[in-house]
Amino acid sequence: MAQKHSLNRRGFLKGAAIAAGVAAAVPAFVPAAALGKDGATAPSDRILMGIIGCGGMGNGDMGGLMGCKGVQFLAACDVHQSQLNRSLGSINKRNGTKDAKGYVDFRDLIGRGDLNAVIMALPDQWHAIPAIAAAKAGLDIYGEKPLARSIREARAMADAMHRYDRVWQTGSQQRSEHKFRYACELVRNGRIGKVHRIEVGLPTGRGGGDPKEVPVPEGLDWNRWLGPAPYKPYTNGICHFHWRWFMDYSGGQLTDWAGHHIDIAHWGVGLERKGPVEIRPDQATYPTDGLYNAPTHYQFTCQYDNDAWKGELSVANNQVYWQGAKWYGENGQWIHVSRRGMRLSDPKINVPLDAGEIHLYPSGNHRGNFIDCVRSRRETIAPIEIGLRSISVALLGEIAMLLGRTIKWNPDTEEIIGDPAASAMLGKSYREPWTLE
Repeated sequence: MAQKHSLNRRGFLKGAAIAAGVAAAVPAFVPAAALGKDGATAPSDRILMGIIGCGGMGNGDMGGLMGCKGVQFLAACDVHQSQLNRSLGSINKRNGTKDAKGYVDFRDLIGRGDLNAVIMALPDQWHAIPAIAAAKAGLDIYGEKPLARSIREARAMADAMHRYDRVWQTGSQQRSEHKFRYACELVRNGRIGKVHRIEVGLPTGRGGGDPKEVPVPEGLDWNRWLGPAPYKPYTNGICHFHWRWFMDYSGGQLTDWAGHHIDIAHWGVGLERKGPVEIRPDQATYPTDGLYNAPTHYQFTCQYDNDAWKGELSVANNQVYWQGAKWYGENGQWIHVSRRGMRLSDPKINVPLDAGEIHLYPSGNHRGNFIDCVRSRRETIAPIEIGLRSISVALLGEIAMLLGRTIKWNPDTEEIIGDPAASAMLGKSYREPWTLE
């Protein structure tokens, strides 16, 4: 956990700039745009932010963070000019100025030297490289899930956040919703007895897509959008939302939702910093025509054997009612939680918690929790190590399904045991000139 200390604006910026190699760029004043409309917060206490990735999720995150006291956005970065312009317009409207700066290259935004934190809401293949660069530059990060496209990328990101003592919040916002925390507390406090099995239900994937090459839309830097991923000609239905159906960029609904429901399943039995020891593929269906290649239907089973929990966790598309996480305890009792609410095998399970029972980390505002932790330097409700463990389960399941065989996993060393072909799939090859540092 990061050391607790107060946020001193001038010292914070100086440290960030030195880490980024731009010490000379530290301003001796607060920019006019930083004053914005929030006159109640002193300039020295403001948190100055930028956004990298100005799509729907990024703008949603930015809107939520703009509502946090003392937060001021100064800059935005996107490889599509129309999306960038939309975010710059929102920033300028909020600030009452025309000073917001736009960038196409994330390195230019990170290297400004006057920011405290950034949002990163990018396609999965673009999570690791800018996150590591931002950590080196002394920036705290609100990063969208899933954490990364490979386990090696996720570990490199986590190591960088620890090395540079940065605050990270994974955008797994279910942790900040009462029903999910309360369901996990009921499980943790033994309301259904000893848990022996967990089911995680995720959405079904999507096939199709038109493979015909078409001109790149005006204002889109397609080569930069691809980044470290293999080159692919531009086609209809490849971005922006639909990139998740391509395995070069994502793992479909499996990896898209693992950071939500697998995370909650782990939270209920104390597995947030643990991992399975065996992953068995049960079934997987991949599209046979069209453009998309991520699995449409999938199921795999994980065995856990550690001091937190011993049992079986199954992940499948639409496995449980309303999707979500479902814990099975003794005598047929169960608790299921999803975005639609909590269901119980017996209403008597819902016994309010006593003061002396286990109470999990409370957060009523996921983005607000990030800002609170930027100021206090405490660990967020969804820190990077927890985001890593959640997506690791999905990525291991993906490897097992692609190979069609069971794999053994050492969760302590984060290594696949006795299977070189599977081990090679823990990372991704990068297209030049990009490297994972």
